[in-house]
Amino acid sequence: MSTATDRAEDAAARQILDLVARGEARSRSELAAHLGVAPSTVGLRVQTLLDSGLLQEAGDGASRGGRRPRVLRIAPDGGVILSVDLGGGHARIGRHGLSGALELTRTLDIDLADGPAPTLDAICAVLGELTEGQQLHAVGVGLPGPVDVRTGSVDQPSRMPGWPGFRVGERLRERLGVPVMVDNDANLAALGEHRAQFGSTGHSITVKAGTAIGSGLIVAGDVHRGATSAAGDITHTRIDGSGDIPCSCGNTGCLETVASGASLVRQMHERGRDDVTTTTDVLMLARDADPVATTLVRTAGTHLGQALSGVVNFFNPHAVFLTGSMSASEPFIAAVRSRVYEACHPLATQTLRIEAAVTGADAILHGAARFALDNVEIATSIT
Repeated sequence: MSTATDRAEDAAARQILDLVARGEARSRSELAAHLGVAPSTVGLRVQTLLDSGLLQEAGDGASRGGRRPRVLRIAPDGGVILSVDLGGGHARIGRHGLSGALELTRTLDIDLADGPAPTLDAICAVLGELTEGQQLHAVGVGLPGPVDVRTGSVDQPSRMPGWPGFRVGERLRERLGVPVMVDNDANLAALGEHRAQFGSTGHSITVKAGTAIGSGLIVAGDVHRGATSAAGDITHTRIDGSGDIPCSCGNTGCLETVASGASLVRQMHERGRDDVTTTTDVLMLARDADPVATTLVRTAGTHLGQALSGVVNFFNPHAVFLTGSMSASEPFIAAVRSRVYEACHPLATQTLRIEAAVTGADAILHGAARFALDNVEIATSIT
């Protein structure tokens, strides 16, 4: 069992790996300056990472008046991290180096309604293929429902029969023999996008707007989950003028009933457009200037902006990032931006960025890998 000292040293070692991976520090002296610790302490931690094969020395750097420093880099053959994004009908699986960089992806057809055991068996078969001949350090998993991160299980999901209470992390850990970190997919999308944009500092909100809506909150570089892992979720915010459309949560008039891709499809059907069957269909019509589709997409963006404005006023983040299929629509993003700037205090939006996520469809995989990397257990001998 690891002690508090072991866990602290693991955290320090992971911080060194992250700084080197991001290119923010390339030598022992730069690491010491970033971390604010003695060069001798950094030297011991770096040596542990060199001995474990996670770091490598890659020649000499430029001299600044003294001995030329030894350049550090992430070992290209130091092992891999795997990430899993479980959706209703498919799973995306990624393989990452220890820098967090996504090396390749696989897509697997699944049906969550089959239950956790057969689904995870199929996932494990692909995970085994992706790690053949390489050391696996950890796995990160995103699930499309509320997650208790302490147990790695889904808590009260709306569309996952057989999954409530099933310990996904524990089952995979038994099969794979490495740490397995499980969280809600929107939280992981938020973590992946934030780390790509800000590293381990700053505050942001990421909204996953597609067929459904989810969101995650990042405080000082880490996911903020709240008392019951529900922090940051704006999905079930009641929207003024939304009517009494029932939501899967049991209430009416929630954001998801008027601003999600599924709601846009429903509204197109109400207008006699039965040929529209997916969110992509609506977005393509809006892109081609169909007046009905364009109006619905803009209105959805305005509704989302309304829900976000209260959060922005209260939380005062550095950025709001939008991912999911809806984020590909400029009219949607423009409507979100317009409503937030109109409804918020000027100080709350003074430096606020509202933009599409740079990680795109891979946001959840990047976040799952980051969550896994943050929990890699690195054997240390530093005292």
